[in-house]
Amino acid sequence: MDAKALEKYSSAITLSDMEIFVFPELMYSLVLANIMSPIIWQWREASCFKKLQGKSQYRKLMRLKQFIMDEFDFNLDLETWGLTDRHKEVDRFSPFITPEQISQSNALFGYHGDQYYFDVDIRRHFGLDKYDSDIIPYWKTETIEAMKAFELKEDYGKAAGECVSLAALYAAAAFIVCDIPLEDIFMILTPLHSQNFLDMQDGVLTNNRRLVTKTMWFNGTEISNKAQRALKNERVTMVSHISGHIHCLYDHATIDQAAYTRFSTQLNAYLATELNLQLFANFLRTFSQYQKHFQVCRNCHGQAQFLKAEVLFHYEHGSHFRVADETFDKLLEEVSDEDYIHYELPDRVRCDRLHTFLSKHIDLQKLADRNRLVAFLSPVIPDAETLVDELVRFVHTQAKLPDSEKQFSRVAPILLTPGMDRQAIIEAITSKRTSNPVADLAVYAYRDMDQCDWEPFVKAAFVRNPVSVDRARDMSIEQVYAWLLGMHNKSIYDGNRLAQPDEVVNFKTGDGIEKAFVLANIAHHRGILDQPIELVISTQRALVTAGEVFCFPTKKTLKKTVVVHADGKMDVT
Repeated sequence: MDAKALEKYSSAITLSDMEIFVFPELMYSLVLANIMSPIIWQWREASCFKKLQGKSQYRKLMRLKQFIMDEFDFNLDLETWGLTDRHKEVDRFSPFITPEQISQSNALFGYHGDQYYFDVDIRRHFGLDKYDSDIIPYWKTETIEAMKAFELKEDYGKAAGECVSLAALYAAAAFIVCDIPLEDIFMILTPLHSQNFLDMQDGVLTNNRRLVTKTMWFNGTEISNKAQRALKNERVTMVSHISGHIHCLYDHATIDQAAYTRFSTQLNAYLATELNLQLFANFLRTFSQYQKHFQVCRNCHGQAQFLKAEVLFHYEHGSHFRVADETFDKLLEEVSDEDYIHYELPDRVRCDRLHTFLSKHIDLQKLADRNRLVAFLSPVIPDAETLVDELVRFVHTQAKLPDSEKQFSRVAPILLTPGMDRQAIIEAITSKRTSNPVADLAVYAYRDMDQCDWEPFVKAAFVRNPVSVDRARDMSIEQVYAWLLGMHNKSIYDGNRLAQPDEVVNFKTGDGIEKAFVLANIAHHRGILDQPIELVISTQRALVTAGEVFCFPTKKTLKKTVVVHADGKMDVT
């Protein structure tokens, strides 16, 4: 491989957030790697999914959400995959993208986005303030195998992953377990988040482990408000799809243009809703500072009784019932008689009169209707115009998507449909390797060493695995060998697929070949040897020559010789 190809293909092994930003093809290569993995296919045999056979995609998806909530934790630990240097990464990516372009769209390289989202210093936000200003996390997007292996990691006990990992997991699982076509799943990446939009019913958004329906998006709860942050306050850097991708900084797009138009239309419809009393109540749930301007009126035995809005919302906190929805009357029944007032409160808007006004179909996208609402509220609410401006943003989010004025080109499609078995899917992906770059990169993300050039894996192992080097800093090379032999002898990857050194060290398990790479990586980074470090991989054993010879037993059936020179050059035969 030439240097540029090697950089991209080795990035398919490590899959850091930075690498996916620079090489957008990598995002869907991970999804395809997860689809090829046996792990998610095993979920189909779980009783909770088998009993849903024949049920709707939506019902299966809701069950998948609960399964992921139960089985996976969200993880954003800086130490998991180690740290790197900002200047080092800028130099590394300079043949592909300028430092200015990176700083415009990546939070760790200077992007600050909307002031609302970045009120706090970005380094403090990520817990980086304890490090030198040029130190940044080496966040890697985990395969399903690495996510599952967090069960082995101390203080976890459950599978785990960060937002990009969870988005890739959801996309693969929605296809395998819920039979949702990949054509209906769109991955949305912003500088600080990754989520998916599923084009079904009124739309469903994934958000880390959770799902957000359109109704939930507008319900005004704290969880929903947090789910809104990325699309409300950040530019979308990339949309990834089975047909291809579109990136905010690249003029060339491979996503099917009709699919991107459909996605844009459906997402914008999902992010907008009509204004009614229930939506206004949801708005007040979020913007609690305005509750003091409203009151609720009810009829009690022919007599009007009034209740401060903030008191009613306080009752809602501990109740299963909600303000202004179909459970509203039951919520009123929970209110103590002492909280009702027998006269209309001055300087508060009556919600029954607000309901009558909103029934006239106020469209907040029309200036005239906004002005009518301001006029209705102004006699009671100081600065009603500010309230209405907030309300406009609440009922309609305009996603900042990549400009569609791109040079669109088609690549050979990867044809995967619900109902295909795993082996047929693997064959369909691998058959497109020469005509579709994502399919080729997917085999590397899948780590199938029988079908991969080894050079990208070797480069990644010796250049981008800082955790293993750091963990062994106080050990002699002989102690490193004993440490590795004391770990479990099972790879987190099946067959002839290989883990990287930091995966072995983080999860304290690995096949002999993988452990050999760990020891060789540590020895190389110590730089104490003038002679090359050599790995000889054969049936039943992997030998590392680093001053002396270290032997590791292996159950994999790979054969390869790797030589790493002191200057970093590598030979693979």
